[in-house]
Order: sequence, then structure tokens, then C-alpha cells
Amino acid sequence: MEAAREIIKPTAPASLAKIAEKVHAGVRLEEDEAVQVFQSRDLLTLGQLANVVRERLHGNRTYYNRNFHLNLTNVCEASCRFCAFARLEEGMPQAKTYSVEEAVEFVKQQLPNQPTEVHMVNGLHPGLPFEYYLDVLRAVKQTAPSLVIKGFTAVEIHYYAGKYGMTYEQVLTALRDAGLESMPGGGAEIFAARVRKKICKDKADADQWLEIHRIAHRMGMKTNCTMLYGTVERPEERADHVLRLRALQDETGGFQCFIPLAFHNDNSPLRKLNEPTGFDNLLIYAQSRLVLDNVPHLKGYWVMVGEKVAQISQSFGVNDLDGTVVSEKIYKMAGSTSPNALSTADLRRLITDAGRLPVERDTTYNVVGMPL
Repeated sequence: MEAAREIIKPTAPASLAKIAEKVHAGVRLEEDEAVQVFQSRDLLTLGQLANVVRERLHGNRTYYNRNFHLNLTNVCEASCRFCAFARLEEGMPQAKTYSVEEAVEFVKQQLPNQPTEVHMVNGLHPGLPFEYYLDVLRAVKQTAPSLVIKGFTAVEIHYYAGKYGMTYEQVLTALRDAGLESMPGGGAEIFAARVRKKICKDKADADQWLEIHRIAHRMGMKTNCTMLYGTVERPEERADHVLRLRALQDETGGFQCFIPLAFHNDNSPLRKLNEPTGFDNLLIYAQSRLVLDNVPHLKGYWVMVGEKVAQISQSFGVNDLDGTVVSEKIYKMAGSTSPNALSTADLRRLITDAGRLPVERDTTYNVVGMPL
């Protein structure tokens, strides 16, 4: 019988040798090492190391789900400079606010695809009563009781608390009682105050975002977390952002997935900035996987980076490609040219052609059926 071949670990450059040693040993990177990782542009070395972590956590599995997006309103009084989705008031071109009945009808139209999740993220509409959101949640759950509602960013929770005179916990409790089961990670952007002052000065700050997720976790709700990259942030500010997420995860254990979000410049006030390249996207995935060691899943959001980069990302730390994503609007209005939806067959092909095993999941990563 042929002797087993010895697996030889790639030799890392001297500048990353200590980091590589710790990664292979499963030892956490310190803060200064996290900064070093985010300052490095050595994509292949970081990618190889990130794949070690990815396969240690998930083996050859890549997850996807059957989901669709429902943005109840894009009317928003915030002035985020990276955003092409928001409209300041009703009546403006492309402004849209669903009635409860329209929202229910939209959900009904998606049910033949057998979705397990609706992703519900909205603008900060100054004219809607809080009861509107509760009515929508109740109506959706009545229409599709098994459909998990993942919705309302921490920015929205902060806005509702201030607008309607409630605490964060009161807002979350009311939404949960009406049908909300999980929260997305949007609105985190970059935690650095310097950057937030330039790109999103009039919405929830970093401490408020983190506190809302802390409360949601304490209430037993699983949430996601994100980082917007490619505007005016520096590598060390990216590292700080991920480290602050890591610290909260140490405390609560409530984050289940991290999604790096690439800036798209079309139709936004920051349109003169260059967008992240494919190299940048893969680098962020690898860097994040190495530093954010306690959030189990890393998502390559195909709507944002395109199908080809999302597929390649499975070798750079990513173990989730999101889902069917019917009717995504936020990135579409910022110039994304990716399809409006992918079928489950499309997603499985992206996964299997990269040599990975496709696994359909639900919102909290329970396996739906058996892996193919």
C-alpha cells in the first residue's frame, strides 16, 4: 500500500510567520497582530491561512438558503453618504412604502419558491407609526407561519427608540412578540468615529449599535454582523471594527455570521471614490476570517461582489454564499450588476464547481434536508 504523504504547510513570509504559526496552532491573534493582518496585502498567504481556519470550522461545506428581501420603505431621513437606496420623502422618484396589504401580497408571491426566510430592512421613515411595523410582522406571520423574519437593523431599532419614546429592549420585545425572530447586521458600517463623521454622522453610533445587539443576544435572538469597506477607512480602522465585534461575541456568543459589505459608488454622494476590486474583496474575506475567530460563519454575499468572486471566496475563508435573494434593492440601486435572484440550482453549481459541498440551511444554520 502506498505510504501516506506528509502534508507540508506553505511557508509564510517572515513578516507573517508568527501569525501563520498561531493560525495553524489555533491560537487567537492579539490586537497588534490583527492590525498587521489588515495592513498586509499578501493575498495568497492570508488566503491560505484563512482556508485553514475555514476548513477547521466547516470542512468542505458551504451553506446557502432560500430567502427573499422585502424593503418596506426606502424613505429615510438619514444622510448616509454611501447610500443610493434612500429617498428623503414620499413622492420623490423611486420612493416606495408598502402598505400592510401590499407587503402581504408580495410575500404570497414568493411562497411557491418555498423560502424559509424573509430579510426585512428599511429606511428611517419619519412619518410612519410604530404600530405599522408591528402590523406588517403580524400579517406576514399569519400569512406564512413557518417563514422566519430576519429584519430591522440596529440603526432602525435606535431610531424607533428615540422617535417613539421607548428603550431598545422595549422596541425589540415588541417586534419579537409580533413575529421578528432574528436581526441582520446592517448599519454597523465602520465603527471608527472619524469615518462615521464623514459618511454616516446622523445615525446610531458604534456603541449604540453594539449595545442593541448585546440586548438582542441577551433576549435569546441570534443576529449577524457586518462591516462596510472601501470608503474612507484605514486598515487599522477595519481591524478595530472586527476586534470590537470579536469582543462582543466573547461576551454574548450571539453573532452567527459576519458579512463584509463592499462599497458600491454608483448613484451615491461618494460616487467619485473607486470601488473595491476583486483583489480587495478576497483580501477582506481572508483578513476577517483570521481575526474574527469566534463568529462561526463568514458570508460571501454574491449580490455585492458578483457570482465569480463569491465562488472564489470559498477558498479565502468564506463558507456561506447567502441565498436566492429575490428582489434585493439596496445594492441594485447602487449599481450592482449581479442577477436579481439565483435559483438553488445556481447556488449549488457555484459551490460544487469550486469543489465544495452545498448545504441548504435555515436562518440559524440548521441543515434543511441532507447535503447533496
